[in-house]
Amino acid sequence: MITNIEELYEAFSQVMTHKRWWDTDNKWEILLGAVLVQNTNWRNVDYALANLNEATQFLPENVLALDMEQLQALIRPSGFYRGKSNTIIALLTWLEGYHFDLTQAADKDFLTLRKELLAIKGIGEETADALLVYVFDHSTFIADKYAQRLFEKFGFASAGYRQLKSKILWPETMDTLKAQNLHGWIIDYGQVYLKNDESWQNGPLREFKLKLRRPTLSEG
Repeated sequence: MITNIEELYEAFSQVMTHKRWWDTDNKWEILLGAVLVQNTNWRNVDYALANLNEATQFLPENVLALDMEQLQALIRPSGFYRGKSNTIIALLTWLEGYHFDLTQAADKDFLTLRKELLAIKGIGEETADALLVYVFDHSTFIADKYAQRLFEKFGFASAGYRQLKSKILWPETMDTLKAQNLHGWIIDYGQVYLKNDESWQNGPLREFKLKLRRPTLSEG
């Protein structure tokens, strides 16, 4: 198990700008963006979000009122628009069961809510964790591609999202804001210092060391 995530957070805090990674307070915009960003870049997502904002103001009732062809046309710039439109409809239909009350859904315990999200077709582990952290105000580690590459540089190679996440001992001190900050910092750092070996050697965290221990029986 990797046991010094709090130390990694503090190391990032010393060298990274303190800013919000998702620069909006509209959780419905974040929710839609978390689906749209799958397998594409944010420039394409921004076009799709602008279309959705103009047509629906990001109100879930308005999105569900669109017919499928309208929704697909609006999100087409994000790519994979057929699959993403189905996922958006499924996700919003699930939330309709909570009367579109995000707080009511967020009151579920973490594991139950994560399981419900993963049961929605098109919602994988990374998207589920992003929704948990940015929409439902829970706290967890988002083991995305940048995190996998960063931890490999730190000497811990993983076989993918699930394996890396399973090896993180997530401290209780890491609240929602810290989870958001760490996720954003890893991406921002990775875009600059994970390009190649030379850029990595220029990074301020190149000497950071992970602390590892064997998991207990309860940790698997």
